[in-house]
Formats: sequence, structure tokens, C-alpha cells
Amino acid sequence: MIPIAAALYILQAVSPAAAAQVPGADDRVPVARRLTATTQLAAQEYRLGVQQGRVISREELSEARLFLTEARRTAALLPLDDGKFATTEVDAVARLMDATADPDSVSVRVARLGAALAARLGVSLEDIPTQIPVLARGAQVYQAECASCHGLAGRGDGPAAAGLTPPPANLTDPVLLRDRSPLDFYRRISIGGLGTSMPAFEARLPAEDRWAVAVYASLLRLPAPRGEVPPALRAFPTTSRMSDAQLAQALDAGNALPPAQQQSRVAAVRSYQDVGADAARAGEVFARIRVQLDSALALARAGESAGASSTAFDAYMTFEEVERTVRARNPALASELEAAFASFRTRAAGGATSAELGSIHRGLLAGLENAERVIGDRLSPLNLFLQSFVILLREGLEAILVIGALMAFLVKTGAARRRRDIHIGVGAALAASVVTAVVLETLFQITPGRREALEGATMIVATAMLFYVSYWLLSKMEVVKWNRFVKSKVQDALTSGSALALVSVAFLAVYREGFETVLFYKALFLTSGGAAGVLPLMSGIAAGAVVLGVVYFAINRYGVKIPLRPFFGVTSAFLYYMAFVFAGKGIAELQEGGLMSTTMLEWAPRVPALGIYPTLESLSLQALLLALLLFALLWTFVIEPRRLAVTASLVPEPGATPAPPVVPAGEDRDLIRSLERMDADLAELRAEVARIKSLLSGSRSSPGN
Repeated sequence: MIPIAAALYILQAVSPAAAAQVPGADDRVPVARRLTATTQLAAQEYRLGVQQGRVISREELSEARLFLTEARRTAALLPLDDGKFATTEVDAVARLMDATADPDSVSVRVARLGAALAARLGVSLEDIPTQIPVLARGAQVYQAECASCHGLAGRGDGPAAAGLTPPPANLTDPVLLRDRSPLDFYRRISIGGLGTSMPAFEARLPAEDRWAVAVYASLLRLPAPRGEVPPALRAFPTTSRMSDAQLAQALDAGNALPPAQQQSRVAAVRSYQDVGADAARAGEVFARIRVQLDSALALARAGESAGASSTAFDAYMTFEEVERTVRARNPALASELEAAFASFRTRAAGGATSAELGSIHRGLLAGLENAERVIGDRLSPLNLFLQSFVILLREGLEAILVIGALMAFLVKTGAARRRRDIHIGVGAALAASVVTAVVLETLFQITPGRREALEGATMIVATAMLFYVSYWLLSKMEVVKWNRFVKSKVQDALTSGSALALVSVAFLAVYREGFETVLFYKALFLTSGGAAGVLPLMSGIAAGAVVLGVVYFAINRYGVKIPLRPFFGVTSAFLYYMAFVFAGKGIAELQEGGLMSTTMLEWAPRVPALGIYPTLESLSLQALLLALLLFALLWTFVIEPRRLAVTASLVPEPGATPAPPVVPAGEDRDLIRSLERMDADLAELRAEVARIKSLLSGSRSSPGN
């Protein structure tokens, strides 16, 4: 199969269509870079196919020769002297391979060819970016271009892998790929796999995307990152050339760490993203761009067309400092901004009305606001950890309290034997919560074209639910009302004798918390910055699970009572903070996707940690949340206590003792809450008496009585 593929490839190589894909002879640098990459790949494949003078894999040796064939063809595209030199060197490498020479000697000869070409041309032939590629973008490119063959996890088991010969590479093999660097991945992605079904992405993807997916693919074989990254290994031009083995040696020169720990530290280096430095630098750049655009607009309106055009061009050149990063995260937005800069510069040079220039200027400012969010809006690891911890702790604790109330009520009513129905309902609710998470994630995966809309909608829905939950926690009414509802349902279930009714009560109680948890975590992940936020999010989940386990054990074993008032008070404030942040970021996602207009307010502040952006749309929603918060505070601590006190005095329960004089609001709220709990208990007692009467009436009317 390999010789046939080689013949087909050579036929394609000499065809005009294939030749059109190779850079022309008038630009030697891209040709030389392609030549260097193909010879390096040939040396790598040769090392896999030959050891100690013996051929151990004819397939790998055949692929190495295919790469040399491509290198020889590429060398012919160089100018005469350089082409002859390169062809001679490639032929020398081919002779070494024919003689099954030591792989080290082949690698040395290939390295000498690359160094000589770089010296002749006076440039570096390794086009390595100075900025760290964006892992989130790499994951997107991998899903779109690579997962169909290599599989979601990189095991070579994608949907299209079954019909491919040879099969796609297993990118999770740490032994086979230990000597591969991100630069090696970049070369393979650019050139493709000769003799295989892997295409060349050199013409299909920009260099930024190829580097991003190269780094992402180099992480698939590594465990979860752990440990600090030394300053010396934070420079991507350094680490991009290093294999996993070289990185492990640099991190642990004395080989004192276990292999698993070494690999985790290697993963930390590979996944390092200098988000803080990038965001700070980007903020300064965007501030300069806005000043330059304002100056260009003022000059144009003053009739100084030449100065306006020159200043607009300076603004575009400043944007070039961050354009590569913006393009890596959102290519469409980068292209729109480039077109807007060109339009503004052209119209500022003359012929445009003041209104037209103002419209273009506002559009540019809106696009720059979206671009700055794309680059710099990331929550800190501590912030992510705390939010993740509080979400699981609050939702989990409420589920524990509700299920505990159900169990206690069953025991109190003499139906302890039916606790098994509660367990079934809880298990079904947990399973349904997992299914909900899978469905939500699948929805995001199968609709990549509507990702911004889904992200924005998820955050807005999460905002509404977070505010609702925080309000009821603040009012101290949610648990009472929910438990009253649950207990009434339990009474109905016990009266009817239906096991399904009791199962449904437990299911509804737990699934409500599970659905909220899934939604909140999805919204939180969307604001976390992708892969960089996974570790603090998972750490928060783990810490929350441990605390929940301890609390559950303490309640069941020692009867510990949770101080609900301070707990719900603190978590209520924290959930409101999350709702406020999600509101701003949800609107930002909709604006980034072009689904909502962006109206800039130049006087407004920009505080990404609070989800505050200088746009009319996001600030309007957050102002509404503030107004609702003020109303909730007034209702909870002023209006509701007075209303309950007046209602209790005017409409007493049948047969109840006349109510004492009204206690002024704020004087003794604990007494009011005690009375409310007593009222709830009396309601349960009345319902139980009614149930017993119903049972007695039924038994008397039955035959034989």
C-alpha cells in the first residue's frame, strides 16, 4: 500500500495543481523553510525505521524516502546556486538512508543542511512565534480539522479512521512521541503525512492556527499539568524546540522525581499561558489605539485630511501589535477590524461627512472592545476556585437538607419502610443531571457556528437563575417554602400508596439542584478561559465534594446542625456577585457574535473581574440587577416582615389563640421566624389528622364492617 501511495504522491507532485501550492522561486525563504521541514521529518521517520544498521519498520523508512522526494522537488524551486547546493545535500542524505546509516548521522547531515541554507539566505528558517500560541484556539482547530481521524482524545479512533490505511497516529502514545517537540508537530501539520491520508495544512490554515493546534496536540499524550513553570521555560521560542525528554531533563536534572510527576511538570510547561502579562500589555495597546482614533477623528473634522489619514494609519500599526493574538482567538473579528481600519483611514483622507466618520469611528471602538475582551478577559485562578467551590457546596448542601427533611418526615409519619423510594428518586435525579450535562455539551459541539449565541444565552439564563436563587436565600424563605411543598407532596404520595409518586418527589427535589449545578458550571467554564481554567475549576469541585462529605457525615453521625442564617447569607451574596458578572459577560458574548449591537459609553469604566464593560447594553442589564437587588432587600427586611405580622393579626388560623400585639419590624425577627416554623408544623399536623380521618372513613365503609 505504501509504494502505491508513494507513486500517487509523486504523480501529484509533478502536476500543475500541486506545483501551484508550493511557493514560487521569487521568494526563497518560504521554499527554504519547507525544504528544511521536510528533511527534518525525513530524519525523524528514518529514526523510527532503522536502528543499529537494521531496518525495523519498512513503512517508516518508505515514508522517510517520500519526504526526501518532496525535499528534492522543493529544492529545485530555489534559485540556481542555492537549488544545486540543496539538491546535493538532499541526495547525500538519501545515500545515507540507502546505506542504513546510523540515524544520528542522518540527523546531523539534515541539521547541517538547514544551518547552511539559513546562512546563505541570512534568515532563521524556524518560523517560531515569540508569543505563546493560544491553547483554546488550538482545541477549536483540532476539533474542526483533526478529531474526525485522530479522535476527540487523540487515540487515532475518530469516525473516519476505520477506512484509512495506514491508520491515523495515536497522539496519546507517550513513548513513541517522547522525542517530539511542538516544532516537530508544526512541521508535520504544515507538510502533511506523505504516504498517508493526512493532508498538508500549509495552505489551509494560517501559521497561528497551525502553531496553536501543534501545541494542543503535544498535550494529548501528557497527564494533567501540575507544578510551577520556571521563568526560564516560559519563553515559547525555547520550549517549542524541546522534546518531552529534554523538558523533563531541564525540570529535573537529577532525575529525583517519579516519571509520572515529571510528565505532569512537562504538561505544566506545555500548557503555560501568560494570561496576566498578555492582558496587561493588551490593555495598554488598546488604550493607545483609542487615543489615536480619537485624534484622527478630531483632525478629520477640523479639515486636516492628511494628518487624519496618517494618524489613522498609526492606529492600525498599533493594532498590529495585538492583531495576531486576536486572530488566533477570533479570526472573523480580526478581519472585520482590519477592514474597518482601512475604511476609516480611506474616508478620513477626504470626502467623508462628519456623521459618516463618526459612524465608522463608533463601529471601530465597538470592535476594539470585543477584541480586548477576547484577549484579556479571564478570571483569576483563585476567583474560579472560589466560585466553583461555592456552587457545589451550596447546591449540594441544599440537596442534603431536602433529602434529610424527606427522610425525617417519613420516619415521623411511620413510613420509614418507604425510604427506598427516596433513594431511587435520588439516583434517578443524579443520572438525569449527568444526562443534562452531556446534552448541553453536545449542543455546544454540534453547533460550532452558533457558539457565541449559545454561550451568551447560557450566561443570561444562568444570570436569571443565580439571581433567583440568591434572592430566596437572602429572604430565608426558599427552604421553608420548598420543604412545605415537598412535605405536602409526600403526604399525597403516602395517602395514595403510589411508590412512583414518592420517587418523583425525591427526583424533583434533587434534579432541581442538579440542573442548576450543570447550568452554573457551564456558564463558569465559559468565562474561565478554556483549558487554563480547568485546574482551578476542578480543584473547587474537589474541595466542595470533600466539604459536603464531611458535612453529611457530621449531620448523620453526630446530629450537627448547620447555621443556615450565616451560610445562606454569605452564599446569597456570592451568587449575586456571580449573576452580576455573568450578566456582563453574557451580553459580551452576544455582542462578540454580532447578535447584539454594541453601543460604547466612553465615560464608563471597564472592570472585567466584575463583568463591567463600557457598553450601554451590558450596563443596562447590570443596572436592572442592582434595582432588583434593592427591591429584594426592601421586600425581605422591611415589607415582608410587616405584611406577615399584619396578616397574622388580622386573619388568624381557625381555632388558633388570638395573636399577640404586632411586634415592630426589626425588633424581634427571630420570634417571627419561630412563629412561621410553628405555623408550618401545625399545617403538617392538620394534614396528618385529615389523612388519618380519611383512612378511618375508608375502613368503616368497607364490606364486613
